Amino acid sequence: MDTGLTQESQALRTAPRPHPSARSFLKAHFRDYGMLLALLVIMLFFQISTGGTLLKPLNLTNLVLQNSYIVIMALGMLLVIVSGHIDLSVGSVVGFVGGLAAVLMVEYDLPFLPTMGLCLAVGGLIGGLQGYWVAYLRVPSFIVTLAGMLVFRGLQLVLLGGRSVGPFSTGFQKLSSGFIPDVFGGETLNVTCLLLGAATAAASLWGGIRQRRQQQQHGLETAPFALFAFKNGLLAALVLSFCHLLATYRGLPNVLLIMSLLVALYGFVTNRTVMGRRIYALGGNEKAAKLSGIKTERLTLLAFVNMGVLAALAGLIFAARLNTATPKAGLGFELDVIAACFIGGASAAGGFGKVTGAVIGALIMGVMNNGMSILGIGIDYQQIIKGLVLLAAVSVDVYNRKK
Repeated sequence: MDTGLTQESQALRTAPRPHPSARSFLKAHFRDYGMLLALLVIMLFFQISTGGTLLKPLNLTNLVLQNSYIVIMALGMLLVIVSGHIDLSVGSVVGFVGGLAAVLMVEYDLPFLPTMGLCLAVGGLIGGLQGYWVAYLRVPSFIVTLAGMLVFRGLQLVLLGGRSVGPFSTGFQKLSSGFIPDVFGGETLNVTCLLLGAATAAASLWGGIRQRRQQQQHGLETAPFALFAFKNGLLAALVLSFCHLLATYRGLPNVLLIMSLLVALYGFVTNRTVMGRRIYALGGNEKAAKLSGIKTERLTLLAFVNMGVLAALAGLIFAARLNTATPKAGLGFELDVIAACFIGGASAAGGFGKVTGAVIGALIMGVMNNGMSILGIGIDYQQIIKGLVLLAAVSVDVYNRKK
């Protein structure tokens, strides 16, 4: 009798669930598909309203260079928000680390590679100090990082002495302004860029198919095949089109490769590792996570260390792009980074958020900034529009959680 029940329960677990209709699946997964659809609609709107300027190869390249550091910091901010905290100091850390790199390379003639390593270590130390106050001294992260925002903004001004410091060596500038060379020597089309785009699209398709098979093997709910094929086919087509447009200009920027590798890494960490699952458990219910054996203090500390390192990397990229460190570098970056995470579906209460959502949120902010600038919309109205978009995104999140 017991054996029969065991076999029956095992069969129920392994039997594939019936596929829901496309409408019901979209309704249940509104966060995942809604933001992607919003990004496409916003891009289409600005493509039409700017007379096709938005998707020109030169503008696309500028869009990548202008928003790479926001995407990079959004990855770290996502983990901080998912763990139930916030970091308001990232903009100041960007400016401080950029100023530190400038002083070391320009005034002390330190080579750029040791400078980059030292600056990343300083960023991790800053994150660790703030994380210690949050995790072990139990001071709210809002207060700790607000203090950090003021402290490191002041240290930035002291370090630079109110002046701009630069220019930098060519090697350091390539961190942001360099491009991956075409090993095939294409004259009008960057073949390396096209091949990398095709490989990325193929890897994305294979990853989606593999994940769907694993979900079916474990009896989990999967999207209707037509919706699955449409979504993954559309993403692959977008990747190929994007790389083709870049290939007609100068190819793939170095910073795009760095950003793509980080997105893949953090996607793996959040979806496939024990640490990733523990971060979500920490944000969902810290007391329950602690009772289950998770070292919540150490996990919180690591989340802030990670944020500090990524903010330092963003500071280096931003300084390399400007070819100088300025006293106003990083001003307001924290607002765009936090907005990108919330627009991408991260929950303000913690415990929910995806890497793909944070990236899409950062792209939405970047496309809006770029499109409104092309249209000549003033910075005052840009701030109003971005504020309304952020409020709408968080309101949708609250509404969905109540349902």
